[in-house]
Amino acid sequence: MLAVVHSRASIGVSAPAVTVEVHLSGGLPALSIVGLPETGVRESKERVRSALLNAGFEFPARRITINLGPADLPKEGGRFDLPIALGILAASGQVPPESLADLEFVGELALDGALRPLKGILPAVLAARSEGRGLLIPQANSGEAALASRGDVLAASHILAVVEHLSGRARLVPVPRADMDRPESSSGSAPDLSDVRGQQVPRRALEVAAAGGHNLLLFGPPGTGKSMLASRLPGILPPLADDAAMEVASVHSVAGVPVREGGWREPPFRAPHHTASSVALVGGGSSPRPGEISLAHRGVLFLDELPEFERRVLEVLREPMETGEIAISRAARQVRFPARFQVIAAMNPCPCGYSGHPSVECQCSPAQVLRYRSKISGPLLDRFDLHVEVPVQEGSMLMQSAEDGESSASVRDRVIAARGRQAKRGVVNAELSGRALQNACRLDDSSEQLLTSAMERLGLSARALHRILRLARTLADLAGADQVAQSHLVEALGYRQLDRQRGASSAVSS
Repeated sequence: MLAVVHSRASIGVSAPAVTVEVHLSGGLPALSIVGLPETGVRESKERVRSALLNAGFEFPARRITINLGPADLPKEGGRFDLPIALGILAASGQVPPESLADLEFVGELALDGALRPLKGILPAVLAARSEGRGLLIPQANSGEAALASRGDVLAASHILAVVEHLSGRARLVPVPRADMDRPESSSGSAPDLSDVRGQQVPRRALEVAAAGGHNLLLFGPPGTGKSMLASRLPGILPPLADDAAMEVASVHSVAGVPVREGGWREPPFRAPHHTASSVALVGGGSSPRPGEISLAHRGVLFLDELPEFERRVLEVLREPMETGEIAISRAARQVRFPARFQVIAAMNPCPCGYSGHPSVECQCSPAQVLRYRSKISGPLLDRFDLHVEVPVQEGSMLMQSAEDGESSASVRDRVIAARGRQAKRGVVNAELSGRALQNACRLDDSSEQLLTSAMERLGLSARALHRILRLARTLADLAGADQVAQSHLVEALGYRQLDRQRGASSAVSS
């Protein structure tokens, strides 16, 4: 007899359909699995056999052939345990075969028949719906599936409950949809910007970066508040829209990162240590998994002590910072993960950290400073829209009350208003390109002359020029202006401080 069960694989953030075909035939008792199964799938025959016997079902003493189609799609993990077990039960007449037609099944079986949770449930829910079928999942995954449930997701904790449902004896209740329509604040757990004393220019730069989705590099002596400022960025970012939040949740689902129902609209904030490898940052492995840049999708990637990262690790960021995705290639397949993230980085001005400090003498030689700063390549530096110094604050400023500083809530209101203006153009300003950039950032003659002069004096690249234009457009949006004025352009140029230093050094050397 032949039984067919529908299931889903997990490839990147997609969940391609897999058809599990189970055939019982005469001959010596045996069980074989074909269809490009990896080790975890091949081992499922032992888990399935024990689970069925311990749950009180009959394991047929027949020759059992299981085909996982399509045959050229790699299958891995224990997600096919449940569909294989149900296929065996249907082929042997212990479950009505017709009850399997409108459902898809994923789940790993314990030896006693219990269902264990899986990674990548959310993409499977969305993919099954697109095929017009429901999905039956382990009970432990129901919280995550509730984010996308429309009454088409069932959850069970044991194979006995699945069989009872399919036989019509005890129906499973659909997983209710999570309450995602209640208003949420993206600053629910983020520290408040009012904690920062002084630092008016870096605070303004942080607001501009949040409003336009720009990359920001903070530099200054240790203890001036660079990390403190960066940690306040999530508190002034607007909540994610439904589509963006679902993208983020899908990436986290594949990576096995818990998706918080109450905070699923909060932009992610990832802060990898400077010892992180390139694989940890961009993703990879024999079975590709998302890295930090994908886990920061639609959110913030904070790189503290930027020059302490290995240079080759930093260089792998250049392409995804431009394209918004990362492609991981292996001999058998290529997997793409979304990676549209905003980079906030912090660094000291020199190895000892005190170059330019008003009261502490720097111990570094010019060669050491040059070697330290050269760890950040010109092309990578070009990809930061803002380079802002965080200076040392006076003691009297640090002793001020937190009530004297503007709160994250009021700053976030301005950011949301600026994002609303950008929504009419279709993308945030940091993603403007081509004709859309040209139309949004039209300059008058005097502004064009100013920008041309700055390019020649500072040696700016075409990429840096476009980033200055995008930054000026964000400043205009914050001011509620329809056109980019010269004042916006001047402020945007003022945020390219490392370009000015580099341009000054070039002028001196020539």
